[in-house]
Amino acid sequence: MLRLSLDALQAVDAIDRRGSFSAAARELFRVPSTVSYTIAELEEDLGVALFDRHGPRVVLTAAGRELLREGRHLLKAAEDLENRVRRVATGWETEFSIGMDSLFPAICLQTHIADFCGIADQTRLRIAHDTLSGTWEALLDNRVDLIVGAAGDGPSGGGYAAEPMGKVDFVFAVAPGHPLASVQHALGKSDLQPFRAIVVADSARRLPPRTVGVLFGQDTLSVPDMRSKIDFQRAGLGFGFLPRPCAEADIAAGTLVEKEVEEPKPAETFHLAWRSEEGGAARAWWQHALRKPGMLDAMLRHWA
Repeated sequence: MLRLSLDALQAVDAIDRRGSFSAAARELFRVPSTVSYTIAELEEDLGVALFDRHGPRVVLTAAGRELLREGRHLLKAAEDLENRVRRVATGWETEFSIGMDSLFPAICLQTHIADFCGIADQTRLRIAHDTLSGTWEALLDNRVDLIVGAAGDGPSGGGYAAEPMGKVDFVFAVAPGHPLASVQHALGKSDLQPFRAIVVADSARRLPPRTVGVLFGQDTLSVPDMRSKIDFQRAGLGFGFLPRPCAEADIAAGTLVEKEVEEPKPAETFHLAWRSEEGGAARAWWQHALRKPGMLDAMLRHWA
């Protein structure tokens, strides 16, 4: 008799990610008692404890970690099978995931999302944020089906197709009260070395992370996204390159000062990309929508 079910594995996965039975229940749209019963029944059937309970917080036991490590492969396989079956029957994916670089707020796709949901109401849509190489990694690891606004060139090895969406210029900026703001010449390495750089942390887990505009041995403060980077530079806690569309309003208002540097950061190309394997109608719809001229500029306008 099979003692494992996808329903039980989903519950274990949700509890591990959310840290408690109640939080997992909210994600799964169930009452906590149902989730607790599912786990208790699974533990009884397997004859092992899957979680250590410490008040409201729970953590996986060694047996639980092993179950979930393999169980997540089963959940992904079941999701892929569901997707393929529905795609064969209707042409539309059951779920479609779009990955974006954290530079772009998800709301910049609001019009497209509304249009998509109007014609594909049976396809669940998910938006995910990653940063720099992490955006490409999410595509290659099958965590998303398509990426929009992925920075730089994709990793070697293939398995995906990519198209440039356009380029973004960068400016070097500091707060008006920062010591570098009063320097009259173009800033060189010797000027920058004594001060802290604010950098957006690459979210890649496997691929080599990218670090932009940092000198060897430089003091750095790593932040999760571009909005945080701008906030910290505006607060005078460090320096760094910023996408010009993101910094223009602050520069115009005087809350940031653009400075000339001896080694400026070249314009960055951003890409639209998807895996090479066959896709369904949802992927085709989003490819068509995101290929329209001016799409990158439209996404950046949400910084204004």
